[in-house]
Amino acid sequence: MRARENGVRLTPVRRRTLEILLEAHGALGAYDVLERLSAEGYGTQPPVAYRALNFLVENGFAHRIQRLNAFTACVHPARDHRAAFLICARCNSVTEACADSFTQAMIEAASAVGFQLERSTIEAVGLCSACAGKPA
Repeated sequence: MRARENGVRLTPVRRRTLEILLEAHGALGAYDVLERLSAEGYGTQPPVAYRALNFLVENGFAHRIQRLNAFTACVHPARDHRAAFLICARCNSVTEACADSFTQAMIEAASAVGFQLERSTIEAVGLCSACAGKPA
């Protein structure tokens, strides 16, 4: 639906890349995605995965997690939103949380010093609920 609204096309490799991210329930590196794509006959060269992943990020279907150099499917692809990523320091799981109010505070702080904020990525590191209860 979002692809149709934006006038973009989910090619078979783009669609499969999105499915791979959704199946992972977490962040995957580009080479992890490429491995799955190549096993399914979509190609073995890195640009296959990078082009599909970049398309998904640019069109709001996925996010890039800088800290992990990885990608995760967007939890709310049907709407534009500001997201924060909560990354577990032990298992590297990634949870997407709404960050609209935090982003608004950043916009106001930037504006107060004459800076125009164009984009931001919020990544916080801690322990997920599964790891928080386990001994180190």
